[in-house]
Amino acid sequence: MTDTSTGEGRQMPSFPPWAKKTLGTVATVAATILGLLFVTFMIGRVMPIDPVLAVIGERATQAQYNATYLELGLDKPLLVQFGIYVNDVLHGDLGRSIRTGQEVTTDIARVFPATLELATLGTLLGVVLGVPLGVIAAVKRGSWIDQLARFVGLIGYSMPIFWLGLVGLLVFYGILGWVAGPGRLGIFYQGIVEPITGMLLIDSALRGEWTVFKDAFSHIILPASLLGYYSMAYISRMTRSFMLEQLNSEYVTTARVKGLSERKVIWGHAFRNIRIQLVTVIALAYANLLEGSVLTEIIFAWPGIGQYITTSLLANDMNSVLGGTIVIGTIFVGINIFSDLLYRFFDPRAK
Repeated sequence: MTDTSTGEGRQMPSFPPWAKKTLGTVATVAATILGLLFVTFMIGRVMPIDPVLAVIGERATQAQYNATYLELGLDKPLLVQFGIYVNDVLHGDLGRSIRTGQEVTTDIARVFPATLELATLGTLLGVVLGVPLGVIAAVKRGSWIDQLARFVGLIGYSMPIFWLGLVGLLVFYGILGWVAGPGRLGIFYQGIVEPITGMLLIDSALRGEWTVFKDAFSHIILPASLLGYYSMAYISRMTRSFMLEQLNSEYVTTARVKGLSERKVIWGHAFRNIRIQLVTVIALAYANLLEGSVLTEIIFAWPGIGQYITTSLLANDMNSVLGGTIVIGTIFVGINIFSDLLYRFFDPRAK
Protein backbone atom coordinates (compact mmCIF):
# COMPACT_ATOMS: atom_id res chain seq x y z
CA MET A 1 0.00 0.00 0.00
CA THR A 2 1.30 3.44 -0.89
CA ASP A 3 1.91 5.78 2.05
CA THR A 4 -0.02 8.87 1.01
CA SER A 5 1.01 10.75 4.15
CA THR A 6 4.63 10.92 3.10
CA GLY A 7 3.89 11.34 -0.57
CA GLU A 8 5.81 8.22 -1.53
CA GLY A 9 4.82 6.71 -4.83
CA ARG A 10 3.49 9.97 -6.23
CA GLN A 11 4.45 10.86 -9.78
CA MET A 12 5.29 14.37 -10.88
CA PRO A 13 2.69 15.73 -13.33
CA SER A 14 3.96 15.62 -16.89
CA PHE A 15 3.29 18.48 -19.30
CA PRO A 16 2.39 17.74 -22.91
CA PRO A 17 5.00 18.73 -25.52
CA TRP A 18 2.95 21.67 -26.79
CA ALA A 19 2.75 23.12 -23.27
CA LYS A 20 6.50 22.83 -22.80
CA LYS A 21 7.06 24.46 -26.17
CA THR A 22 4.67 27.29 -25.30
CA LEU A 23 6.29 27.89 -21.92
CA GLY A 24 9.72 27.89 -23.53
CA THR A 25 8.60 30.41 -26.15
CA VAL A 26 7.04 32.67 -23.52
CA ALA A 27 10.19 32.52 -21.41
CA THR A 28 12.39 33.33 -24.40
CA VAL A 29 10.22 36.28 -25.43
CA ALA A 30 10.10 37.61 -21.88
CA ALA A 31 13.89 37.37 -21.55
CA THR A 32 14.38 39.10 -24.91
CA ILE A 33 12.02 41.95 -24.07
CA LEU A 34 13.60 42.34 -20.64
CA GLY A 35 17.04 42.49 -22.23
CA LEU A 36 15.80 45.11 -24.70
CA LEU A 37 14.39 47.19 -21.83
CA PHE A 38 17.67 46.90 -19.93
CA VAL A 39 19.69 48.07 -22.94
CA THR A 40 17.42 51.05 -23.59
CA PHE A 41 17.44 51.91 -19.88
CA MET A 42 21.23 51.91 -19.75
CA ILE A 43 21.45 53.97 -22.94
CA GLY A 44 19.24 56.58 -21.29
CA ARG A 45 21.57 56.65 -18.29
CA VAL A 46 24.93 56.81 -20.07
CA MET A 47 23.95 59.44 -22.63
CA PRO A 48 25.58 62.82 -21.83
CA ILE A 49 22.16 64.43 -21.43
CA ASP A 50 20.76 65.52 -18.08
CA PRO A 51 17.25 63.99 -17.97
CA VAL A 52 16.10 66.65 -15.50
CA LEU A 53 17.19 69.58 -17.69
CA ALA A 54 15.67 67.81 -20.67
CA VAL A 55 12.29 67.97 -18.88
CA ILE A 56 12.31 71.38 -17.18
CA GLY A 57 14.75 73.30 -19.38
CA GLU A 58 17.99 75.06 -18.58
CA ARG A 59 16.33 78.16 -17.12
CA ALA A 60 14.69 76.32 -14.22
CA THR A 61 15.58 77.16 -10.66
CA GLN A 62 17.53 74.88 -8.35
CA ALA A 63 14.37 74.13 -6.37
CA GLN A 64 12.57 73.05 -9.54
CA TYR A 65 15.58 70.95 -10.49
CA ASN A 66 15.64 69.17 -7.12
CA ALA A 67 11.88 68.53 -7.16
CA THR A 68 11.98 67.06 -10.67
CA TYR A 69 15.05 64.99 -9.75
CA LEU A 70 13.09 63.36 -6.94
CA GLU A 71 9.94 63.03 -9.04
CA LEU A 72 11.85 61.10 -11.71
CA GLY A 73 13.22 58.75 -9.05
CA LEU A 74 16.84 59.53 -9.91
CA ASP A 75 17.76 59.52 -6.22
CA LYS A 76 16.94 55.81 -5.95
CA PRO A 77 19.39 52.93 -6.62
CA LEU A 78 19.90 52.00 -10.26
CA LEU A 79 18.16 48.64 -9.87
CA VAL A 80 15.09 50.32 -8.39
CA GLN A 81 15.08 52.84 -11.23
CA PHE A 82 15.15 49.98 -13.71
CA GLY A 83 12.20 48.33 -11.95
CA ILE A 84 10.22 51.58 -12.17
CA TYR A 85 11.16 51.89 -15.85
CA VAL A 86 9.99 48.34 -16.63
CA ASN A 87 6.73 48.90 -14.75
CA ASP A 88 6.04 52.11 -16.68
CA VAL A 89 6.74 50.45 -20.03
CA LEU A 90 4.52 47.46 -19.22
CA HIS A 91 1.72 49.91 -18.43
CA GLY A 92 2.21 51.64 -21.78
CA ASP A 93 3.98 54.69 -20.36
CA LEU A 94 6.97 55.56 -22.54
CA GLY A 95 7.26 59.06 -21.18
CA ARG A 96 6.52 62.42 -22.73
CA SER A 97 8.22 63.79 -25.81
CA ILE A 98 10.12 67.00 -25.17
CA ARG A 99 9.95 67.97 -28.81
CA THR A 100 6.21 67.53 -29.40
CA GLY A 101 4.94 67.85 -25.83
CA GLN A 102 2.79 64.73 -26.26
CA GLU A 103 2.99 61.23 -24.88
CA VAL A 104 5.49 59.11 -26.81
CA THR A 105 2.86 56.41 -27.29
CA THR A 106 0.58 58.99 -28.94
CA ASP A 107 3.35 60.12 -31.26
CA ILE A 108 4.29 56.56 -32.23
CA ALA A 109 0.65 55.64 -32.88
CA ARG A 110 0.54 58.61 -35.26
CA VAL A 111 3.75 57.94 -37.22
CA PHE A 112 4.05 54.15 -37.20
CA PRO A 113 1.26 53.43 -39.74
CA ALA A 114 3.27 55.35 -42.36
CA THR A 115 6.27 53.07 -41.79
CA LEU A 116 4.05 49.99 -41.73
CA GLU A 117 2.47 50.94 -45.05
CA LEU A 118 5.82 51.65 -46.69
CA ALA A 119 7.52 48.48 -45.40
CA THR A 120 4.54 46.27 -46.24
CA LEU A 121 4.34 47.46 -49.84
CA GLY A 122 8.12 47.15 -50.18
CA THR A 123 8.05 43.59 -48.86
CA LEU A 124 5.19 42.62 -51.19
CA LEU A 125 7.15 43.92 -54.16
CA GLY A 126 10.23 42.07 -52.96
CA VAL A 127 8.35 38.78 -52.61
CA VAL A 128 6.44 39.04 -55.90
CA LEU A 129 9.63 39.76 -57.85
CA GLY A 130 12.28 38.02 -55.76
CA VAL A 131 10.79 34.54 -55.38
CA PRO A 132 10.15 33.88 -59.11
CA LEU A 133 13.50 35.43 -60.01
CA GLY A 134 15.31 33.15 -57.57
CA VAL A 135 13.48 30.07 -58.83
CA ILE A 136 14.19 30.86 -62.48
CA ALA A 137 17.84 31.62 -61.72
CA ALA A 138 18.23 28.25 -60.02
CA VAL A 139 16.50 26.35 -62.82
CA LYS A 140 18.59 28.17 -65.46
CA ARG A 141 21.80 27.90 -63.46
CA GLY A 142 24.80 29.22 -65.37
CA SER A 143 22.72 30.85 -68.10
CA TRP A 144 22.52 34.56 -68.87
CA ILE A 145 19.28 34.72 -66.86
CA ASP A 146 21.11 33.38 -63.82
CA GLN A 147 23.97 35.82 -64.32
CA LEU A 148 21.57 38.73 -64.71
CA ALA A 149 19.64 37.75 -61.58
CA ARG A 150 22.85 37.51 -59.57
CA PHE A 151 24.04 40.87 -60.90
CA VAL A 152 20.73 42.55 -60.06
CA GLY A 153 20.88 41.04 -56.58
CA LEU A 154 24.48 42.16 -56.11
CA ILE A 155 23.56 45.75 -56.98
CA GLY A 156 20.55 45.58 -54.67
CA TYR A 157 22.38 44.65 -51.49
CA SER A 158 25.63 46.46 -52.30
CA MET A 159 24.51 49.94 -53.31
CA PRO A 160 23.75 52.35 -50.43
CA ILE A 161 20.01 52.84 -50.13
CA PHE A 162 20.35 56.61 -49.71
CA TRP A 163 22.27 56.86 -53.00
CA LEU A 164 19.62 54.87 -54.85
CA GLY A 165 16.98 57.11 -53.28
CA LEU A 166 18.66 60.31 -54.44
CA VAL A 167 19.15 58.93 -57.95
CA GLY A 168 15.54 57.76 -58.05
CA LEU A 169 14.27 61.19 -57.05
CA LEU A 170 16.47 62.86 -59.63
CA VAL A 171 15.44 60.57 -62.49
CA PHE A 172 11.81 59.61 -61.87
CA TYR A 173 10.66 62.81 -60.14
CA GLY A 174 13.02 65.56 -61.25
CA ILE A 175 13.62 64.58 -64.89
CA LEU A 176 10.82 62.24 -66.00
CA GLY A 177 8.09 63.44 -63.63
CA TRP A 178 6.59 59.97 -63.38
CA VAL A 179 6.09 60.04 -59.61
CA ALA A 180 5.33 62.61 -56.94
CA GLY A 181 8.10 64.14 -54.87
CA PRO A 182 9.03 63.78 -51.20
CA GLY A 183 6.33 63.51 -48.58
CA ARG A 184 3.41 61.20 -48.09
CA LEU A 185 0.62 63.21 -49.67
CA GLY A 186 0.21 66.39 -51.66
CA ILE A 187 -0.71 69.52 -49.69
CA PHE A 188 -4.01 69.86 -51.57
CA TYR A 189 -5.18 66.39 -50.46
CA GLN A 190 -4.14 66.54 -46.80
CA GLY A 191 -6.98 66.28 -44.30
CA ILE A 192 -9.53 65.00 -46.83
CA VAL A 193 -9.47 61.37 -45.69
CA GLU A 194 -10.31 60.71 -42.06
CA PRO A 195 -7.88 58.08 -40.68
CA ILE A 196 -9.17 54.56 -40.07
CA THR A 197 -6.04 52.43 -40.10
CA GLY A 198 -3.56 55.28 -40.52
CA MET A 199 -2.41 53.83 -43.86
CA LEU A 200 -3.40 56.25 -46.60
CA LEU A 201 -3.81 53.73 -49.41
CA ILE A 202 -6.21 51.61 -47.38
CA ASP A 203 -8.07 54.54 -45.80
CA SER A 204 -8.58 56.39 -49.08
CA ALA A 205 -9.82 53.19 -50.75
CA LEU A 206 -12.23 52.49 -47.90
CA ARG A 207 -13.54 56.07 -48.07
CA GLY A 208 -13.85 55.93 -51.84
CA GLU A 209 -11.49 58.90 -52.28
CA TRP A 210 -9.74 57.62 -55.39
CA THR A 211 -8.06 60.94 -56.23
CA VAL A 212 -6.40 60.85 -52.81
CA PHE A 213 -5.51 57.20 -53.38
CA LYS A 214 -3.86 58.07 -56.69
CA ASP A 215 -1.84 60.88 -55.14
CA ALA A 216 -0.80 58.72 -52.15
CA PHE A 217 0.23 55.91 -54.50
CA SER A 218 2.27 58.35 -56.58
CA HIS A 219 4.15 59.38 -53.43
CA ILE A 220 4.75 55.90 -52.03
CA ILE A 221 5.61 53.95 -55.15
CA LEU A 222 9.20 55.20 -55.51
CA PRO A 223 10.38 54.69 -51.89
CA ALA A 224 8.47 51.40 -51.72
CA SER A 225 10.09 50.25 -54.96
CA LEU A 226 13.55 51.02 -53.60
CA LEU A 227 12.84 49.09 -50.42
CA GLY A 228 11.27 46.36 -52.55
CA TYR A 229 14.41 46.21 -54.68
CA TYR A 230 16.55 45.91 -51.56
CA SER A 231 14.26 43.18 -50.23
CA MET A 232 14.08 41.44 -53.62
CA ALA A 233 17.87 41.17 -53.78
CA TYR A 234 17.94 39.29 -50.47
CA ILE A 235 14.89 37.12 -51.14
CA SER A 236 15.96 36.14 -54.68
CA ARG A 237 19.45 35.21 -53.52
CA MET A 238 18.12 33.00 -50.72
CA THR A 239 15.44 31.47 -52.98
CA ARG A 240 18.06 30.59 -55.58
CA SER A 241 20.24 28.96 -52.93
CA PHE A 242 17.35 26.94 -51.49
CA MET A 243 16.19 25.80 -54.93
CA LEU A 244 19.66 24.71 -56.03
CA GLU A 245 19.87 22.49 -52.98
CA GLN A 246 16.50 20.90 -53.76
CA LEU A 247 17.12 20.50 -57.50
CA ASN A 248 20.29 18.54 -56.76
CA SER A 249 18.40 16.13 -54.49
CA GLU A 250 17.72 12.54 -55.39
CA TYR A 251 13.93 12.83 -55.16
CA VAL A 252 13.97 15.46 -57.95
CA THR A 253 15.96 13.08 -60.17
CA THR A 254 13.50 10.32 -59.35
CA ALA A 255 10.54 12.54 -60.21
CA ARG A 256 12.07 13.38 -63.57
CA VAL A 257 12.80 9.71 -64.30
CA LYS A 258 9.14 8.90 -63.60
CA GLY A 259 8.21 11.29 -66.38
CA LEU A 260 6.76 14.18 -64.41
CA SER A 261 6.67 17.49 -66.24
CA GLU A 262 9.39 20.02 -65.45
CA ARG A 263 6.75 22.43 -64.14
CA LYS A 264 5.47 19.79 -61.73
CA VAL A 265 8.98 18.94 -60.57
CA ILE A 266 9.97 22.56 -59.97
CA TRP A 267 6.81 24.02 -58.44
CA GLY A 268 5.08 20.91 -57.13
CA HIS A 269 8.09 19.29 -55.50
CA ALA A 270 11.21 21.45 -55.21
CA PHE A 271 9.52 24.78 -54.49
CA ARG A 272 7.06 23.17 -52.12
CA ASN A 273 9.94 21.98 -49.97
CA ILE A 274 11.53 25.44 -49.66
CA ARG A 275 8.36 27.23 -48.55
CA ILE A 276 9.26 26.62 -44.93
CA GLN A 277 12.65 28.29 -45.31
CA LEU A 278 11.16 31.16 -47.32
CA VAL A 279 8.75 31.95 -44.49
CA THR A 280 11.66 32.81 -42.22
CA VAL A 281 13.49 34.72 -44.96
CA ILE A 282 10.45 36.84 -45.83
CA ALA A 283 9.68 37.52 -42.16
CA LEU A 284 13.25 38.70 -41.55
CA ALA A 285 13.14 40.84 -44.69
CA TYR A 286 9.91 42.46 -43.49
CA ALA A 287 11.30 43.10 -40.02
CA ASN A 288 14.46 44.60 -41.50
CA LEU A 289 12.41 47.02 -43.60
CA LEU A 290 10.35 48.04 -40.58
CA GLU A 291 13.41 48.87 -38.53
CA GLY A 292 15.84 49.80 -41.26
CA SER A 293 13.92 52.25 -43.44
CA VAL A 294 15.34 55.27 -41.59
CA LEU A 295 17.48 56.57 -44.47
CA THR A 296 14.67 56.06 -46.96
CA GLU A 297 12.23 57.99 -44.77
CA ILE A 298 14.70 60.85 -44.37
CA ILE A 299 15.44 61.11 -48.10
CA PHE A 300 11.76 61.05 -49.07
CA ALA A 301 10.57 63.12 -46.06
CA TRP A 302 8.37 60.18 -45.13
CA PRO A 303 6.69 60.85 -41.76
CA GLY A 304 7.33 57.42 -40.29
CA ILE A 305 8.89 56.13 -37.11
CA GLY A 306 12.39 56.16 -38.58
CA GLN A 307 12.26 59.87 -39.27
CA TYR A 308 10.59 60.40 -35.88
CA ILE A 309 13.42 58.67 -34.02
CA THR A 310 16.10 60.48 -36.03
CA THR A 311 14.53 63.91 -35.50
CA SER A 312 14.11 63.18 -31.79
CA LEU A 313 17.74 62.10 -31.50
CA LEU A 314 18.93 65.35 -33.07
CA ALA A 315 16.75 67.25 -30.58
CA ASN A 316 18.11 65.25 -27.59
CA ASP A 317 14.59 63.88 -27.00
CA MET A 318 15.66 60.59 -25.45
CA ASN A 319 12.18 59.53 -24.33
CA SER A 320 11.07 59.46 -27.96
CA VAL A 321 14.24 57.73 -29.13
CA LEU A 322 14.06 55.00 -26.50
CA GLY A 323 10.30 54.61 -26.89
CA GLY A 324 10.63 54.15 -30.64
CA THR A 325 13.47 51.67 -30.12
CA ILE A 326 11.36 49.61 -27.72
CA VAL A 327 8.43 49.52 -30.15
CA ILE A 328 10.59 48.47 -33.10
CA GLY A 329 12.38 45.83 -31.02
CA THR A 330 9.10 44.42 -29.75
CA ILE A 331 7.68 44.25 -33.27
CA PHE A 332 10.83 42.49 -34.47
CA VAL A 333 10.36 39.85 -31.77
CA GLY A 334 6.67 39.53 -32.63
CA ILE A 335 7.39 38.97 -36.32
CA ASN A 336 9.88 36.24 -35.46
CA ILE A 337 7.27 34.51 -33.28
CA PHE A 338 4.72 34.77 -36.08
CA SER A 339 7.18 33.27 -38.56
CA ASP A 340 7.80 30.42 -36.13
CA LEU A 341 4.04 29.73 -36.02
CA LEU A 342 3.89 29.74 -39.81
CA TYR A 343 6.87 27.40 -39.86
CA ARG A 344 4.91 24.90 -37.78
CA PHE A 345 1.86 25.32 -40.00
CA PHE A 346 3.75 24.50 -43.20
CA ASP A 347 5.91 21.77 -41.67
CA PRO A 348 3.89 19.12 -39.78
CA ARG A 349 7.15 17.73 -38.36
CA ALA A 350 7.56 20.91 -36.29
CA LYS A 351 4.17 20.59 -34.60
